[in-house]
Amino acid sequence: MSADMPPAVPPATTLPMPPAVPLLGHLWDWTAHPLRLLSAGAATGPVFQLQLWRRVLVGYQPEWNRAVLGDLDTFRSVGSLSGMTPYLAAGIVHTDVPDHQPRRRQLNRRFSARSVATLSDQLAELAVQHRPRETVQAASWASTMVRHMLNAALFGSALSDRLLARFLAPLDRRLPAPMLPRPRLFARIDAAIAAVLAEPPPGCVAEHLAGANDAVEQLRTALAAGYDTTAHTLAWAAWHLTGEAERRSAGEVDPLIDEVLRLYPAGWIGSRIAAHDTDCAGVAVPASTMVLYSPYLTHRDPSLWPDPTTFRPARFTDGRPSWSYLPFAAGPRTCLGAHLARLMLRSALAPLCTPVFRQGAGDPTPRPGLTLRPGSQLLIEVDPVRLPRPRGAAGPISVGLR
Repeated sequence: MSADMPPAVPPATTLPMPPAVPLLGHLWDWTAHPLRLLSAGAATGPVFQLQLWRRVLVGYQPEWNRAVLGDLDTFRSVGSLSGMTPYLAAGIVHTDVPDHQPRRRQLNRRFSARSVATLSDQLAELAVQHRPRETVQAASWASTMVRHMLNAALFGSALSDRLLARFLAPLDRRLPAPMLPRPRLFARIDAAIAAVLAEPPPGCVAEHLAGANDAVEQLRTALAAGYDTTAHTLAWAAWHLTGEAERRSAGEVDPLIDEVLRLYPAGWIGSRIAAHDTDCAGVAVPASTMVLYSPYLTHRDPSLWPDPTTFRPARFTDGRPSWSYLPFAAGPRTCLGAHLARLMLRSALAPLCTPVFRQGAGDPTPRPGLTLRPGSQLLIEVDPVRLPRPRGAAGPISVGLR
């Protein structure tokens, strides 16, 4: 071989893989212990293969993330893991080129930082209204808080909370609950969204999307995509915040949010389908191959994040390495609701920045499902003596676990 010739690109079939079970491959471990399986794969190299119901390639270093997330022509969403749940198999999440870019450009205006900032006062009011008034399980409290905030942001609080809670409930359950089709429930939520679009409250996202042919689908998908991801992040963030006295200033919660998003990325795994043969980060990827990227692995790579399993918000004073911080993915398909999610998190945490709220018992170890969630209860305790009483309230405020 000439010294001037580029090195041969290794074929995907030669990539390493973690130990597998005969006949089943990695399918059982993927179902039972996916985070452990991913960590075992990462120990074999920066790109590895898994034998699931089909062979997949997994990478987690910046060059892999850049290739998979930055090239919409080569790596497509249709056929990927998101299509396995009816909650995400629609809207901009499931739109590929050439339609993705023009529709995304239209939607970006409605979800920009400037646009969602107009919701700040309304979300702050909801945060105070729904702050804990007794000892709570963080995940349960956070789910209620985020449900109300999404209703306000997307629909001007015009949707029935009972219907909204019923529609979102499967996202709080273990697999396969979020994967099962629910045509009657989806028909009911679609009809309710259509009714809001007919007379949308001023200032909400529905008002801006009214008249678009795909408005119902886009709003339903935004609701589902923004619910459990934000709620689980809020649960961890609230629990850590109430345990860190030095971060009790509402103006200093952003580094804490950043660290929660790093250590517990709700979107712990993402996928694309190769539209044609390609070279991805030095690996030959045949057409139709499913490729996975993992924010969970990237965010815990010690070569990118020193002491990666330690919760340390101060690490963000040094910035973040390129293509190595992916709580909202990256590139042209960066999460549409990233600005809204951050605003909801900041708003919900602001009332907790007082000594009234204390970190209770809990184990923050994550458990994977459709999204990453706390694996056990995380308690937030409340000092009833120091808690401001609602107007008109009399007597002591009870303290109990919901």
